[in-house]
Order: sequence, then C-alpha cells, then structure tokens
Amino acid sequence: MKIFTITASCIIALASCQMKAQEAAKGASSVGSSDEPIHYPSEKYFTNVKQLTYGGNNAEAYWSFDGKKLIFQSDNRNWNLGCDQIFMLDISAKPDSNKLQMISTGKGRTTCSWFMPDNKSILYASTHLGGDSCPPVPDMGRRYVWQLYPSYDIFTADLKGNIKKQLTSEYRYDAEATVSPKGDKIIFTSLRSGDLELYTMNLDGTDVKQITSELGYDGGACFSSDGTKIVWRASRPATDEESQAYVDLLNQDMVEPNNLEIWVANADGTDAHQVTNLGKANWAPTFTPDGKKIIFCSNYKSERGFPFNLYLINLDGTGLEQLTYDDQFDSFPMFSPDGKKFVWCSNRHNGRTRDTNVFIADWKNN
Repeated sequence: MKIFTITASCIIALASCQMKAQEAAKGASSVGSSDEPIHYPSEKYFTNVKQLTYGGNNAEAYWSFDGKKLIFQSDNRNWNLGCDQIFMLDISAKPDSNKLQMISTGKGRTTCSWFMPDNKSILYASTHLGGDSCPPVPDMGRRYVWQLYPSYDIFTADLKGNIKKQLTSEYRYDAEATVSPKGDKIIFTSLRSGDLELYTMNLDGTDVKQITSELGYDGGACFSSDGTKIVWRASRPATDEESQAYVDLLNQDMVEPNNLEIWVANADGTDAHQVTNLGKANWAPTFTPDGKKIIFCSNYKSERGFPFNLYLINLDGTGLEQLTYDDQFDSFPMFSPDGKKFVWCSNRHNGRTRDTNVFIADWKNN
C-alpha cells in the first residue's frame, strides 16, 4: 500500500486482465527489442532509464535515507514465493534475475516496506503472526476488492530479517506505513476504529494519534520532504447507498478501491483538502522534492480500467500533466533523498509477459 496496498496484490489483479495495446507504444525507444519500450519519447522528465528487477510482480520500491538502497516487495515465482515478501536492492549492483536479499520472515503475506532513518532497519506490515501460509485472496467474481487481513501488523526488522519490534497489536488491519523524512514520525492506515483511517505514531510505536475521521478509505499516505505535509488516497462515499456498500465490505474486512482521489493536509491532519477530482482510481501519491507538486498514479483516461499512468499536479489541483505513457501500468513513484533520481514500477519492457518490474531514471527538471 503505500498500498496495500495497492501493492503487488493489486498489480497481480491488474496484470491478470486483458491488455489492449495503446497508441502510446508507437515510436518508443527501446533496449533489447524494438517492440518492448523501456523509455517513451513523451517521458520528458526521465533520462538514463534502467530496469532493476526481472520477473514476477515487484512493487513499492522505496529509498533508504542515504539513497543507496531500495526496499520492495515481490512474489517472483522463480524465487519459490507463495505471496509477497520483502527484499532489498543495492542500486549500485548490476541488475539480474537472481534472488535478492529477503528481509521479511518468509511467512504469511507482507506489504508496505520502508527504511528507518538509521538505514540499518526497515518497517513493514506482515500477517506472519496469523499463520505461516499465505492468507487467501478474496474471490468476488467480477467485483474487484482488496482483503484487509486482520492479522496485518506493523514491525521493524534489521537488514538480516530479524524482527526488532512489533509496533501495532490492534485486532484488524494495520498496514500502509511510511516514515517522515524528518525521521520522527510514522504514518499508517488502520481499521481499528471500524473505518480505514490515517494514524501517526513515534518510531517506537508510542503516541498513536488518529488524524482523519471522514467515512471512506484513507490510505497510502506519505510525507513531504520537509515533513510538514502529507498526501494520500481517499474514497468518500457520496450517497447513503454507497456508504452502506462501503461499510458492508469493511465488516467483511474488505474494501473496493475503484473510486479514489488524492488528498493533502498538514502532517497532523489539519487543513485536509481534495486535490484531484478525476474519477476512477487515483492513488500512490508522492511529493516532488520541492513539495510544490504531487506525482500520482491514475487510470482516469482509461475506458476499460487500463492503462494506469503517472501524472504530475499542483497542490491546488491545477496543472495536471501526464508523465508516463506505458500501455499497461506505471505506478509507485518515489524520488531519491537528493531529488536527482526517480524510481517507479512498470509493466513495460517485460517480454510481453505480465511481470511488473522496478525502474530507475535520472530526473530532469523541465
């Protein structure tokens, strides 16, 4: 989550749908094959695009505080994984398809990993206390839902995979945690109140505070580079019928993430306001290094739910600009701490498979 999770579990569901080739693929430059683009000409903010993972669904790649490593989740079938686990990637290493260093326990399902300020430990959510096996994925027919596993809790671990501390212990879903660049606070999503709300806490799990309270899904939050603001995805049921349908799913520990918009607020939750009003699914937001704009993922242009691409927008909702042009999926953006490099996850350049991989580029201000 920056998501669930709109996480790898989401990507698996997205990748399983039928893809329709888009005109955006025409004229694209490529590496290795003329019909498998790695960088589209319209992606003017990117230079030196490189692929960092190969195979499986690799999602939510987020930087260490020193800018030397990435932490991400993967269900790479060649690594004998039943569901998402957490791995570390050294960006100075040569990319290959070999199994990387796993930092999670290898049990249960994991999501939403983030480096702690010391660069020697990580934060992530896991269901491993609820059982060693992967919890089941819900089958709702053609209705797309996420399972909010009650056994998800948030943990810290060292870089060898040893659990250091359990930060949450409430029954019901606790996940989608990120750390402020100031190194003082964690923000996360919890169902403990009966609704999906945002909470903050200290790095040791103390001083938990609820900072949202409107009915609807609040999740996938992250801080601005100076730690003064937050950005997140939110749903707001507009009618009594929509509200009841939302609550009915929550009572089954599920949510339907099909109508999400981007919101911003001060770090304590005050002055919360909606940024986008695009319809469909707008999610995985992050601030630009200067804190003046937001990059987020959206399918608002799509007629059949696809493609998802990245967009740039001002904090007041003006100046919407498309950043990526893959014909399937681009999401999970994040800048390096120095603002010079940009990481995201994409279905591009995957040999016409359903794999989602991590990509890195130099960021070019225009």
